[in-house]
Amino acid sequence: MRFKRLHPGEPAPWLRVRSLTNPRYRFDTVAGRYIVLCFFGSATHREAKASIAAVLRRRDLFNDEIASFFGVSSDYSDVQESRIADSYPGYRYFIDTEFEMARAFGAADIEGTRNEVVMRWVVLDPLLRVLSVIPFSRKRSDITELFTLLEGLPPLDQYPLPGLHAPVLVLPNVFEPEFCQKLIGLYDTHGGEESGFMREVDGKTVVQLNPDHKRRKDYLITDPEIIAATHLRMKNRIIPEIRKAYQYEATRMERYIVGCYAAEDNAHFGPHRDNTTSGTAHRRFAVSINLNADFEGGEVSFPEFGPRRFRPPPGGAVVFSCSLLHQVSTVTSGKRYAFLPFLYDEAAARIREANNDKLGEGVLPYQLKTA
Repeated sequence: MRFKRLHPGEPAPWLRVRSLTNPRYRFDTVAGRYIVLCFFGSATHREAKASIAAVLRRRDLFNDEIASFFGVSSDYSDVQESRIADSYPGYRYFIDTEFEMARAFGAADIEGTRNEVVMRWVVLDPLLRVLSVIPFSRKRSDITELFTLLEGLPPLDQYPLPGLHAPVLVLPNVFEPEFCQKLIGLYDTHGGEESGFMREVDGKTVVQLNPDHKRRKDYLITDPEIIAATHLRMKNRIIPEIRKAYQYEATRMERYIVGCYAAEDNAHFGPHRDNTTSGTAHRRFAVSINLNADFEGGEVSFPEFGPRRFRPPPGGAVVFSCSLLHQVSTVTSGKRYAFLPFLYDEAAARIREANNDKLGEGVLPYQLKTA
């Protein structure tokens, strides 16, 4: 048998896996805390029972703030006979009856000649990079080794270095105060519609609504003069900074919306990436420009890089790669208005055009405009 070998510092595989609550759980969205994967095969095994019992006794560690535990079962009878169950915060399970996850993490034969699990722990850092692989041992010294490792890890706000923040640009003075007020006025005059998020379902990119994950209302700008005004500001104030910092030449802009996160709606946006479907694969940089300051909450953060939150002043922007995991905290007072476009280049535009036939019913491509 041949097994994939994971070494410290290597990125963990990103998979869509079956959880107890979601048949296509995006594993990459768990970043931002220490992750412990336990490949135990079946909860009927004595070693599996001991491992699960041991982690359940450590709720001081497994609380989703410091670390999260994901047990991986390859025995569907574990679900049918209720041998495993999620417990929030901190404890979740994946069902891996096809051994896809086990093979990807080196816990099963990659050639599939034998469908059985070599029981082990895999510990990941907040960036979903491998920290350690610990095989099960007969005397269960692996459990002691696991907890010793976790107890010795630095707090999340000091990993890997104190004060580190995400590789983002924070740019003031992108929009003038008068232009911010004009965009807010558009929203207040016309109102917004509940916006969803993109998911891949049966090979098509579709819009889904789930207020537990996202709550925001958007107004789509159609006035050509205002669209042209946003282009001019992007061209002169955002694109040169992207070129300087990332050596990337953005030429196109997608989406002309004013989004509103309102406290009355408990508005927020959970952890997500902006380019994970066929219909969004062309997106390269996201831009979040605050239009006002009279609100509480609503900060943008990047869980993979620590707890720091970003809140630029009115007219200021946070610019970041669409592949970064990010979230928007709940607005607790007032309304946060923001202009929220995406930027990309000509090569990405060709990807977008090629993927237009993968958009689900009712999902229309936004206008293509040269920025």
